[in-house]
Formats: sequence, C-alpha cells, structure tokens
Amino acid sequence: MSTKLPLVFSHANGFPAGTYRLLFDQFTEGGYDVHAIDKFGHDPRYPVTSNWPHLRDQLAHFVERHVPDGPAFLVGHSLGGFLSLLVAIHRPELVRGVVLLDSPVIYGVKARGVQLFKATGWIGKVGPARISRQRRASWTDANEALAHFQSKPNFARWHPEVLRDYIAAGMQPAHGDQHTLSFRREVETDIYNTLPHHIHRLLRRQPLKSPVAFIAGTQSKEVQQVGLRATRQVTHDRITWIEGSHLYPFEKPTETVQATIAWLKAFECA
Repeated sequence: MSTKLPLVFSHANGFPAGTYRLLFDQFTEGGYDVHAIDKFGHDPRYPVTSNWPHLRDQLAHFVERHVPDGPAFLVGHSLGGFLSLLVAIHRPELVRGVVLLDSPVIYGVKARGVQLFKATGWIGKVGPARISRQRRASWTDANEALAHFQSKPNFARWHPEVLRDYIAAGMQPAHGDQHTLSFRREVETDIYNTLPHHIHRLLRRQPLKSPVAFIAGTQSKEVQQVGLRATRQVTHDRITWIEGSHLYPFEKPTETVQATIAWLKAFECA
C-alpha cells in the first residue's frame, strides 16, 4: 500500500494531462501519488454542457475509482481548478483540500455577463473560443509542430521539457504523415463557450468543507479581467503569486510544484 498522499490533478483546457509530466514527476518526488484524467470533454459519457456538470462528475467518478480510500487533494489549472472546486462543493467527502492554479472565481456583474453572453451566443465572439475554433490543428510531423510552437511568443516562454511533453501528449498521427491535435479544437471551443457562471452562487448556498488556496500568475490576463474579490472570499486569503502568465505552470514548473506543495503541507497541518 502506498504511503504517498493522493493528489488528483486536472489540466487546463486544450492541454492533455501528459503536458504536465514534469510537474507530476516533481509531485511524486515530493511524496504525492498523482492521478490525472488525460483529456476532459472527450468521453461521450461526460459531454460538455453549460456549467460543466458532466465534466464535474467525470472528475468526481475518477477520484472515487483511483482514490477509493480518499479523500484526495485536488489540484487544477484553469479549467481543472474550476472542476476541482465544483467537486469540492458537490462531493465534499472526496476532497481533502484544493489548490487552484490561476482559476479565479467569477462573481457578480461579471458572472451575470457570462450568463448573458452564453444565452445569446456572444460568448463565442468575445471569449477565447474565437481563437480556439480557428486554431491550427495539423502538421506534417511532430518536428514541424514543435518548430511552430517554438516560434510563438507565448509558447517560447515555456520550459523546453514541458513544450516537448505537450508535443508528445498533444499530437496524434493522422492520415499519411500528418499529425493533428489530440485535444480536439471543437471540444476546446465548447468548453470555453460553456464556462460556469454559477460557482459563487453555489458557494453561498453550500460553504466549502475543505480548505482552498489560489496561486496566481503575476501577468495573468485572466486574473486581471476577473479580479480576486470572490477568490479571496473562497480561499480566506490563501493566495500566493508566481511570476508568469496564465500558463505559468508551463513556464515555471518547479516553482509551481513548490508553491503547491507549500499549500498542501499547510492543509495537512490545519
């Protein structure tokens, strides 16, 4: 029987779990038994719908299967953080603590705006889905894909091992010599277009029973757009910062693991 503490990690939208291989290795070295769903939104049993109830259930069922003696620590990046929080609300018995990696809680006027944009279909025109639905999805081989992403400023900031892991996890052979994105861009787009607008309302009805912490990127546009008012309430001001963008786990993997473990250790002592 493993003496390591169970940790269930959930990925950001568009980035399969294998992209985080370097982080998982470091979590394992730090004393954690890491489990992760490869790709949310690709299992027909758990379709992508408004507010992500089926994706939430996918994560909850995964925790039940892989950590039967629970509870587990849940750590999630962006999409994965929101899903981890939803599981903590709906299935508190499964959760020992949650660390949100740049997943700021939407509240108030912004939440109502998201609800309106979803209802009218405008969210696909003003949100990140307008980019994901046109994202390039095929290359002649993995080397061409690597060169393509290395030329992009946002990806050029990544740790080189993480970028190589993204190519390995995020590409799959297609017809002939073609390689395509394994995380289908239509699924990525659907996830963006169904962003939950009700988390803060859920939390008012059912307070969390496990501690939550938030790690923010100093240059995160998501944090700048949403703000941290609701997140501070949810975490009771358990907030730390890492230099980087919304994708800082790919830019600063070691720092991300260290900051996350610091919160997990604090949860253990609480």
